[in-house]
Amino acid sequence: MTPRLLTPLLRAMARKVPVVAVFGPRQSGKTMLCRAAFRRKPYANLEAPDTRQFALDDPRGFLRQFPAGALLDEVQRAPELLSYIQEEVDEHRAPGRYVLTGSEQWLLSERISQPLAGRTALLRLLPFSLAEMRGHYPARSLDETLFHGFYPRIHDAGLDPVQALGDYVETYVQRDLRLMANVHNLSLFVKFLGLLAGRTGQLLNLSQLANDAGLSHTTARQWISLLEAGFIVHLLPPWFANLGKRLVKTPKLYFVDVGLACYLLGITAAAQLARHPLRGALVENLVAIEALKSFHHRGIAPRMYFYRDSNGNEVDLVLEHGLSLYAAEVKAGATVVSDYFRGLSRFAALMPDRLAAAAVVYGGDSTQQRSGYQVVPALECDRLFAGWFRKKPPR
Repeated sequence: MTPRLLTPLLRAMARKVPVVAVFGPRQSGKTMLCRAAFRRKPYANLEAPDTRQFALDDPRGFLRQFPAGALLDEVQRAPELLSYIQEEVDEHRAPGRYVLTGSEQWLLSERISQPLAGRTALLRLLPFSLAEMRGHYPARSLDETLFHGFYPRIHDAGLDPVQALGDYVETYVQRDLRLMANVHNLSLFVKFLGLLAGRTGQLLNLSQLANDAGLSHTTARQWISLLEAGFIVHLLPPWFANLGKRLVKTPKLYFVDVGLACYLLGITAAAQLARHPLRGALVENLVAIEALKSFHHRGIAPRMYFYRDSNGNEVDLVLEHGLSLYAAEVKAGATVVSDYFRGLSRFAALMPDRLAAAAVVYGGDSTQQRSGYQVVPALECDRLFAGWFRKKPPR
């Protein structure tokens, strides 16, 4: 098994609280991670119809099978079980008694936080990060990395990304989505996904999206919420401060896996990315989600934003760590030019006392230092973020 960055934190939390819950997308490696971390713990998969029915019909009898606790996989399939787990852990408060996994972050976060408040650690596992893949899989170019994405199964089994991601979309639409909401027109939903992929890295104009898809504004908003809850898309909020400027208030859209975005754009080979009009947006998508993984896989609540004012001045990523700010501008080009630093320089002038470091992440291969700014290859952006997180925030 490829080592996951979340493993030490997962084990540490299981030594402190009775219940540890790991959320994440389908096929992000949650089950493999938890089974490897807790090899002696009994395992039950609530995806299995007979297991799920037992848990729903006789929850106390189901839990009685596991007097010392268990690893319960895909617990969103039987959310009523959480109240009975509360009874168990209230009576036997041994740490690490139950380990839960799930694929719906909002529904499960709400249901777990209510009956199991103060008894549960909530962790999130996204697909592989660059750091997790480095040294364990063959090195790939930037375009090959974009095309393959980061779902573990594609790399572990050497699968064709087009086939594997096609199956992923079909499974998600036909099974998971129907469990989350009543979607009657599945072909329209697939069209909606494709339209979203064409907007990756852009401000989310919900009204225009709804019009293009032939949906009501309300339905488009509901579907976006479903995709967020299912770890398919991530909405990056804008960063605000009292700067005396009119700032953009609309979030930016990214896919949690850039390979899935490529598939939905109809890209069938990595070579097609060289001249693709959205290559820059896809590189930005990769870097933004690597930053998100840097938060989640360290058990830190994301404080991650973008900056843009009404004059078009922008910075792609603004990360908060303590009182300090770290800014990154993403460029797909392989040659560094002075224009790459313009947004960072303007942002630095606005926040001279809070900006601790800034960098350009680009499509080239070499790390550089330019006028106080780091220049880092996109395929090494994880090292940049790790360095920022190692810095101790000022008290």
